Amino acid sequence: QVQLVESGGGLVQAGGSLRLSCAASGRTFSSDAMGWFRQAPGKEREFVAAISGTGFTTYYSDSVKGRFIISRDNAKNTMLLQMNSLKPEDTAVYYCAARTGTAATMRATMSAGYWGQGTQVTVSS
Repeated sequence: QVQLVESGGGLVQAGGSLRLSCAASGRTFSSDAMGWFRQAPGKEREFVAAISGTGFTTYYSDSVKGRFIISRDNAKNTMLLQMNSLKPEDTAVYYCAARTGTAATMRATMSAGYWGQGTQVTVSS
């Protein structure tokens, strides 16, 4: 059974940092794009960041560019999202995702073959 499990969410003050982890099991995703999406209450799910299978290519939404860093460790089948300078508007449930194809396709289509259950990130002002 293929699973993506997020961890690392929590409550942090504005300006603080959190690091989210996504642990994959059931198959290897080293050839697949992986990424993070988020959904705030009353809003649609939005793209946050994506990374290619090799880790050499990354994409970020304009709202997090320069503050968040996506990375992956294919040997451990994991993906990370380092979130710095957090703002209250970053408050959302963050979802890990994976799909065959490119990170560019993930960003453009907002689609994935596999999704995690989500982890809550709350940034207080």
